[in-house]
Amino acid sequence: MKKVRVLVACGAGIATSTVVMKKVEDLFARNEIPVEINQIKISEAASKQDGADMLISTTMLPTEYKIPAIKAMAFLTGIGTEKVENEIIEAAKSVQ
Repeated sequence: MKKVRVLVACGAGIATSTVVMKKVEDLFARNEIPVEINQIKISEAASKQDGADMLISTTMLPTEYKIPAIKAMAFLTGIGTEKVENEIIEAAKSVQ
């Protein structure tokens, strides 16, 4: 199975993306999907999208992307987490 390349972004690429990155790692592990995660600033997303399969962000998306871009505030608020998890897994399966 191909590794899914994921960008996890927040405003500064440090705080909230670290929390979300751990939750995304756990999600992929539970679903037995190999993953490679890169933590970035949202300002880097456009230039890094060609090397990734999806973008997961905790901040507003400043532009459109060629790859699926998923807003993951639910991982921080705890509201709607299951919906976001399903969206991520569906996007991952489309890469496979």
